[in-house]
Amino acid sequence: MYQFSGKLKLASIILIIVGALGIGYGFLTAPSTLEEAKEIMAHQSSHGDDHGNSHGEKKEVHKNEHDSKSGAHENKPIIDNETSAHDSHNDDAHAEHVFHQMQNKPWSAFYVSLFFFLGISLLVLAFYAAQRVAQSGWSVVLFRVMEAISANLVPTSIIMLLVILSASVLHVNHMFPWMAEGTFDPTSPNYDAIVDGKSWWINVPGWTIRGIVYLLLWNAYRWFIRKNSIAEDTANDGNKTYKLNYNVSVVFLFIFMLTESMMSWDWIMGLDPHWFSTLFGWYVLASLLVSALTVIAFVTIYLRSKNALPGVNDSHIHDLAKFMFGFSVFWTYLWFAQFMLIWYANIPEETTYFMARFNEYKLPFLSMLVMNFVFPILLLLNSDFKSIPWFVVIGGIVILTGHYVDVFVMIMPGTVGAQWSFGIPELGAFLFFLGIFIYTVFSAFAKANPIPKGNPFLEESEHFHYYNIEHRGEESEAHH
Repeated sequence: MYQFSGKLKLASIILIIVGALGIGYGFLTAPSTLEEAKEIMAHQSSHGDDHGNSHGEKKEVHKNEHDSKSGAHENKPIIDNETSAHDSHNDDAHAEHVFHQMQNKPWSAFYVSLFFFLGISLLVLAFYAAQRVAQSGWSVVLFRVMEAISANLVPTSIIMLLVILSASVLHVNHMFPWMAEGTFDPTSPNYDAIVDGKSWWINVPGWTIRGIVYLLLWNAYRWFIRKNSIAEDTANDGNKTYKLNYNVSVVFLFIFMLTESMMSWDWIMGLDPHWFSTLFGWYVLASLLVSALTVIAFVTIYLRSKNALPGVNDSHIHDLAKFMFGFSVFWTYLWFAQFMLIWYANIPEETTYFMARFNEYKLPFLSMLVMNFVFPILLLLNSDFKSIPWFVVIGGIVILTGHYVDVFVMIMPGTVGAQWSFGIPELGAFLFFLGIFIYTVFSAFAKANPIPKGNPFLEESEHFHYYNIEHRGEESEAHH
């Protein structure tokens, strides 16, 4: 049995504490009044901050164009006064808009890491269910690893539930613009006809209830399959427990495919409520699935180095790396299909999504493509490299970084606009959830036998190997 070491436990607790301090710093430094926001904007302008100043530059250009077209002169005080009042109103409206974005920033930093770790835990669970349904022989020795990682679904779901309630019921955060007062009221100055047209789906009660249902369904399957997977080890019932786990996994995969798409619409696309993409659910699925496979590989390689997974060999690592490579290509296909169709059609309601990211997130947006496609191709295309653990780790670090940036670019433009940065709040949130992940996963792994002895495909999994991998170098030694 694996023992969760005191050093690793202490490291995870330190990460949680340091991360919590970083998150707290983000909330404490966010402006609490409009005047504070104006001071920050003035400071950004004086330092030539591109993010904070982009809107100001556009507004100044517009003002100059307005002055030249109206022919404003010193002997026309009425026009000057009107123009001045108009500009003053625009200044106040712009400052208030930026103020709300600055207040969203610590929430958004927290939300990016929350969604990233929750999504990874969910997709590990879905991949595990798929392995059961496919009755795959090679992956059985990895079942306890996947079960342990899916345990992180519990704390992240609880935190996500609190975020959902804080947005929809308590109105503590304002990341979702369609929740603003008057959005669905035709008599309100905040009325949004486009969002109102989607009110059959985008409404606070429905959004809140759906989020709770997603989390309950996912965690119910996770609890059931973990309990019955351990029960398989000692069950002597003619594989009845195994067949029950198979049938429940089939049902879960059907539920998962529906809820994952709806979750993507509610929790990510809802941040940009004017925009839509029929590919978006698949796109989010691909991004989280690549990340989940990479995390499975990381945890497997670490536990194997501690002699906690006696049945795992280089061929299992090779197959995990194959999945990492294959779904990286799949992600790229979906990214290109979504982008190409929107670019080609050139419909304003759709192109606005990419315009915001090209104009204000160019560096992370373009670097994400390199990390998520170019690096996996270069590092994992060669079959020999896929079975070398340290090489898989290098490729995996790039992939995970790239898909974290992918989630960052999906969330930030709709919540903070041009006010984005990567600093203490973003790093703190990542470390906080990383600490929770380490503590949850390795404590869960230590609570069960690392070998699922009751699975009928265990022997096949333990003897699974590619000849050229497991006997690497033997032929050259034979010649000597």
